Amino acid sequence: MKTDNRVKKTFPVLQMSCASCASSAECTVKGLNGVNNASVNFATATLSVEYQPDVITPEQIRTAVQDGGYDLLIEDDKDTAADALEDMHIKKFNVLKNKTIFAVIFSLPVVIIGMFFMDIPYANEIMWVLSTPVIFWLGRDFFINAWKQAKHRSANMDTLVALSTSVAYLFSVFNTLFPQFWLDRGVHPHVYFEAACVIIAFILLGRLLEEKAKGNTSSSIKKLIGLQPKTVTVSENGNYTELPIEQVNIGNIIVVKPGEKVAVDGVVIEGSSYVDESMLSGEPIPVLKKDGEKVYAGTINQKGAFLFQAEKVGADTMLAQIISMVQEAQGSKVPVQKLVDKIAGIFVPIVMSIALLSLVVWFIYGGSDGITHGILALVTVLIIACPCALGLATPIAIMVGIGKGAEKGILIKDAESLELAKKVDAVVLD
Repeated sequence: MKTDNRVKKTFPVLQMSCASCASSAECTVKGLNGVNNASVNFATATLSVEYQPDVITPEQIRTAVQDGGYDLLIEDDKDTAADALEDMHIKKFNVLKNKTIFAVIFSLPVVIIGMFFMDIPYANEIMWVLSTPVIFWLGRDFFINAWKQAKHRSANMDTLVALSTSVAYLFSVFNTLFPQFWLDRGVHPHVYFEAACVIIAFILLGRLLEEKAKGNTSSSIKKLIGLQPKTVTVSENGNYTELPIEQVNIGNIIVVKPGEKVAVDGVVIEGSSYVDESMLSGEPIPVLKKDGEKVYAGTINQKGAFLFQAEKVGADTMLAQIISMVQEAQGSKVPVQKLVDKIAGIFVPIVMSIALLSLVVWFIYGGSDGITHGILALVTVLIIACPCALGLATPIAIMVGIGKGAEKGILIKDAESLELAKKVDAVVLD
């Protein structure tokens, strides 16, 4: 889509883990010379960017995003990009599922010992051994991502998780190795291995469910794409050749047999038949198509057969434009979401400040047990302050709403239109 030497494109964004990541990536792209506007949607994991191609290229945008700790998929071929993204999604989901299962398996005995059998011999040492792989193997991505953010003087949800679990773990290791330090001061040396384990397990479970939700919301797009056949029969000098739909060119003469789907947009040049166009018009009654009549990709031929000449192929067909419109609408933002994104952008630094303040206040006014309660307060604040629900609720609702609408033949222009729909009190049909 080009306007005044501007190009608007949508690229998948990789390696985002929370709403703050989306805000950070969006700010990075918006600050680039030649970028007129940019919007990152965490739920769809996409960047919608309007830029001047004579000033900046997609490769330069990707480099900037990579410098910020994320990545961008800039495949020119939309099908290739979609397939690559789908493969990445499946791989990520399977990895997350395995990590979550192992995290739960390791965490359960730690929780049982920590809650009910603290007095058994070597309880602390057993919990230490079981919690170590949970923190540093299954939860290593939190630390890797937090370090990437720290290198760019930024912070996100991974920073909160990494800080809270490492503080709880290291505090527990110290109390296991040097219990006398606290006993000499009249304080019992508590350990919090179970807290660190459960945090990792729960957040992995949350991200697994989140990834599953993202996968489910793309099903409506897949159904629309499924309306287009993979191959077509092309007539040339009386010979019939079966070609992949990608190889169809404008001007090709295409054969449509009874029961087949029309592959691309065109005009009938020979024969006649009734065609089911309900996916476009909503009308259940098939429409007669004869010489000179237009046919559209995704519509279904009935009992007759005809030849038509291709006029629009690939991304120019009406079906492709509908799919593109649904994808853009799913990635668009409602006005209230822009406020949510701003909050998510400053949320993490505020949470870290409150956590440190909790530690200091407990240390000063908590008496002999103040440092222990202070560390517990710090860990608690870092954990419960998760902005992901805030950043996910609205975009996931938009994705599901627009996707379900597309399945039912209702096309919604953008998220703002969906938000305004609540004010509709009358619908007029012809």
